[in-house]
Amino acid sequence: MTGLDTNVLVRYVMQDDPRQSARATRLIESFTGEAPGFVPVVAVLELVWVLSGGYGLGRPQVAAALESLLRSKELVVDRADLVAQALARFRDAGADFADTLIERIAVAAGCPVTMTFDVSAAKAAGMTLVP
Repeated sequence: MTGLDTNVLVRYVMQDDPRQSARATRLIESFTGEAPGFVPVVAVLELVWVLSGGYGLGRPQVAAALESLLRSKELVVDRADLVAQALARFRDAGADFADTLIERIAVAAGCPVTMTFDVSAAKAAGMTLVP
């Protein structure tokens, strides 16, 4: 397996730099089911931040990019089950992706609640407000 940094994923998804995007595409398309690329969960989170903040993509476009990564047979997404659960809340409940991912990882670690001061994270991402 070969690990992938966020910038490689951004160039592949956005195709915005002729030289780097071509190199990212060659690399990612060279992976196979037997020799896949690996996308760390931190790179997934950074990808969402870059696509929405840096490129101004809307929720549907960001969700489509994540769905594509999760469906790929040539990429292994770290904690894919939790990323998929977070993506569903991001897409369907309007929650912030980072908040949903934090909450899902905490639940998987055995935490019955995830405490926050963020009212929107409590409403949409399933966290609990600190009293």
